[in-house]
This record gives sequence, C-alpha cells and structure tokens, in this order.
Amino acid sequence: MYALRHLRLQSARHFRSSYAATATTKHMLPRQPARVLIGDWSNWDKSQPQDVYSRSASTSTEPEKLKTPLQELVSAAKPYAQLMRIDRPIGTYLLFWPCAWSIALSADAGCWPDLTMLGLFGTGALIMRGAGCTINDLWDKDIDAKVERTKLRPLASGQISQFDAIVFLSAQLSLGLLVLVQLNWQSILLGASSLGLVITYPLMKRVTYWPQLVLGMAFNWGALLGWCATQGSVNLAACLPLYLSGVCWTIVYDTIYAHQDKLDDLQIGVKSTALRFGDNTKAWLSGFTAAMLTGLSAAGWACDQTVPYYAAVGIVGAHLVQQIYSLNIDNPSDCAKKFLSNHQVGLILFLGIVLGTLLKSDETKKQRQSPLTTSTTSSYVPALPQKPEVIS
Repeated sequence: MYALRHLRLQSARHFRSSYAATATTKHMLPRQPARVLIGDWSNWDKSQPQDVYSRSASTSTEPEKLKTPLQELVSAAKPYAQLMRIDRPIGTYLLFWPCAWSIALSADAGCWPDLTMLGLFGTGALIMRGAGCTINDLWDKDIDAKVERTKLRPLASGQISQFDAIVFLSAQLSLGLLVLVQLNWQSILLGASSLGLVITYPLMKRVTYWPQLVLGMAFNWGALLGWCATQGSVNLAACLPLYLSGVCWTIVYDTIYAHQDKLDDLQIGVKSTALRFGDNTKAWLSGFTAAMLTGLSAAGWACDQTVPYYAAVGIVGAHLVQQIYSLNIDNPSDCAKKFLSNHQVGLILFLGIVLGTLLKSDETKKQRQSPLTTSTTSSYVPALPQKPEVIS
C-alpha cells in the first residue's frame, strides 16, 4: 500500500512539472496564423530540417510572368542587332562620311548637296556596314572566341548558328541591292565591284600586316560612288585624291583601334598595322595624316573650293594631330576614345565642303576651267574704198 501511494505522488509531480514546462514553451513561441503552420507540405524534403514556424516553409511561388509577343520578338532579334552592330553606330558613320564628302563636292556652285542621295547613301551605309560585320564574324568566329573584347559576339558565343547568320547575310545583301538599284547604271556597276573588297577584307589579317589598307579601300569606295551617283561618271581629278585621303584616314583610325587587341592578336597569330608599326605608331600615323591633308587639298583645288573648305581641312589636321600625340597605345580605353572621336573628323570636313560650295560662284568655277588669257580687241580695220582708175 505504501509503495502504491508513493508511485501516485511521483506521477503527480512529474505531470505538474511537464505541464509547467510545456506552458512556458508555448508562451515563448511566436504566434503564427494557422495557414502558416499548415502550409503546403507536398514538396517537403524530409531529409532536411524544417522550421514549422517560418513562412519559408511554404513552397508556393508566384507564377512566372509570360512574355508578350512583342517582348519575344525583341528577344529573338537582339542577337541579330548585335551581329550587325546596331548598338555601335560609329562604323556606319565612318562608312557614310566619304560618300557624303563626294556628294557634297559634286554639288553645283552655290547649291546644297542632294538630300535624296544623302538619304540613300545613309541607308546603304547602315545596311552594308551590318553586312560587313556579319561577313567578318563568319570568317572570324573561332578567332573572336579567343579575344577578350569579342568573345561575347553572337556567333562566337553561340547565340546564333552559322547557318542562321548566312541567311541573315543574304537578307542584308538583298536590302543593299535594293538601295543600289535606285542609282544610275554606272553607279550600280561601280557599287557592285566593291563587294570583293568587303568579302576578302577579314582574310587579310591572316596573310598581311596591312589589313587596314584593304579596309580603307573598301570603306572609302563611296568617295567614288557618290560623285558617280550624282553626275553619271567619276571625276578622277577630284575623286581620286579624295579616295586616297579616305584610305589614309582609315589606316590612322583603324590602327588606333587595332592597338586594343594587339596582345590577343600576338597570341592568336593574326596581323595588323598596330603590330607592324609597334612603338613607331605615332610617326607612321603622322605620315598618313600628312598624306590625307595633301589629298584633301588637291581635291579642293580640283573642285574650286573656297575658304570654308580649307579652314575645315586645317581643323581636321589639328584634330588628328591632337589624337596622335595624346594617344597611349598601351591603354585600350584611350585607344577606344580616340577611335570614336573620328566621327567628328568626318562631320567637320562635310560641313566645310557644304559651306565652301555655297560660297562658290559660277564665275569662279568657269575661271578655273578655262585658261587664263588676256582679252584683246579685234585688230581688223576695214580697207578704205579706193577711187576707180580713170582710163583716158
């Protein structure tokens, strides 16, 4: 009897102590709504400890937002826009300016350049620059993947397949042809003949240290084509020095551009004028700048240009000298900055041509075309009538 009573007392004490501990713990726990405690346990991983009082226990997530058709179209088109460098328009500007120079130089004295032609050549520059980039990336897909600056290009990174790029290139060339056929037949033939340079340029870096020369020949073809489109033929006295000046200009700015990748180019084994000139880059670029300014002066003389044109040529020369002598060829950021500033060179010269042409007079133009001769009055003196002889 005594043992049974002792057992009851022990059980009662244990019950009271357990109840007190449970009550204390209950008051210490944060109050949670029933929906949180219940939660969604369908995906519960039993191997991981779970906190039943945490909102993160519920694995319900918001449904993903569906893309609209417009957003899907933009996402699909983005790699192709990057392939044709829509986000980097500097190449389009550099391709357009030689065309604009030629069109403006061919304008009649006192007249504005043909705005329709400027619009057509601007559209063509946008399309054909994109086509050139596509061709370049098709050739250099494996090389671009090894260069830090180019490894994220759509073809090198695998965003676009080679077949898709070829189809896209066909569409670009078709649009370019559509623009070209708006010109006269002489211009169509002349424009089509430049396609060989566009296709072969990317290969030149594999065989010569002068790929920038071939690029200049392709990029400045508009200096010939613009005059032909407005006049029906090419005036070599004006267009040839303009074209050669553009080639020298391209060598200057693209050599600066190539210095960004010279370390990668050395490792891969491709060539450029940046590697050819090396530490003598500034001296070489100074020589090409002098040749460019000489050619522009010759083109202006052939076209009877006036003071604004030659003032613009002087400003262009000062701009290029500042570029060259402040250039740090071992600083990629500085090289990129100098390269981009060449857009200003093209614009300054274009404005100079337009203003110079507006100030030209027809008399000045005729004076250049005709030899200088001193006018003399006619020395013809009519004979005096003689008296008839009288026969006696």
